[in-house]
Amino acid sequence: MAQVKYVSASRVYAKDAPPAVDALDLDIKDGEFMVLVGPSGSGKTTALRMLAGLEPLDGGRVEIGDRDVTFVPPKDRDIAMVFQNYALYPQKTVAENMGFALKMQHVPRDERARRVHEAAQLLDLDEKLLERKPKALSGGQRQRVAMGRAIVREPKVFLMDEPLSNLDAKLRVQTRSQIAELQRRLGVTTVYVTHDQVEAMTMGNRVAVLAAGRLQQCDTPRQLYDNPVNQFVAGFIGSPAMNLQKVPLADGGARLAGTTLPLPAAVRTAAKQAGLSELVLGIRPEHLHLADGSGELAGEVLLVEELGADALLHVRLAEGGNPVVARAEGRKPPAPGQQVTFHVQQDDVFAFHPVTGARLAD
Repeated sequence: MAQVKYVSASRVYAKDAPPAVDALDLDIKDGEFMVLVGPSGSGKTTALRMLAGLEPLDGGRVEIGDRDVTFVPPKDRDIAMVFQNYALYPQKTVAENMGFALKMQHVPRDERARRVHEAAQLLDLDEKLLERKPKALSGGQRQRVAMGRAIVREPKVFLMDEPLSNLDAKLRVQTRSQIAELQRRLGVTTVYVTHDQVEAMTMGNRVAVLAAGRLQQCDTPRQLYDNPVNQFVAGFIGSPAMNLQKVPLADGGARLAGTTLPLPAAVRTAAKQAGLSELVLGIRPEHLHLADGSGELAGEVLLVEELGADALLHVRLAEGGNPVVARAEGRKPPAPGQQVTFHVQQDDVFAFHPVTGARLAD
């Protein structure tokens, strides 16, 4: 096991293009499960490939343990990578696929067999599956074989590049819990890349959110949800996404849907010091509480998404603005066309700078 460190690590693909990864500073603890998450083009896969040695750095450095590996070939970095497409050899059996890297390292046959069988037991791959070839396996089984190929190497660091993206929704949920549990059992430092924020929140000890090649915030899933540092993180983390509305400031708060929502004094002071006449207000769907006609915000239900245990209400607020999404109890949700009101607690309202996107702290 080993800690991993990015120190102002940068990667630029074209001279006049913005960096794919821009001065990334990130410390990953020994034995930690770190998730890199962000939309397409955010630089998360490039950052992973820089750590693997598959992409050269144009600035900064990468460390594994106490060793600078910036110019070390991939084969000498003591890492194991699980690719998005699994990259299994079709002509080899499962056992041969899992043990191939060990064979290339001239590990004795008996030791190879021992490691392959230990990994197979960890991954619930029975003896019959070990004799099959990849074309005879399901998607979930191929994913576990790719994991097994990494496990047998007993590396210092696991690297995983969206390994669940080819699985169906049900199998993704099942497999992500298996991967998280396996990582806890093995205790190997793991860097995991995904674009799925639900996957990131449920698997990682910490989550690093990237956008346009820059690290936006790195923290525990709970802290990212409760204390996003900017509008991007607030809107990206959470499902359904946070409702974001640009609203004018008023005495004591912000004007939304014909009413003034109170804001903490510190937020109002920060907005005044920045010379703002408006800001971006953020409210999560679960913080819009149906209020039986006595709430601060009023609107009309446009659409109801039935999810079983709860329902998502798409609501057009009074006095225009973008529709908002609210989470409601699933058994008796309001019907489309019905007028509803919501209560919002002051502590559940986020405020962001309308230009920079930075959070106005309370």
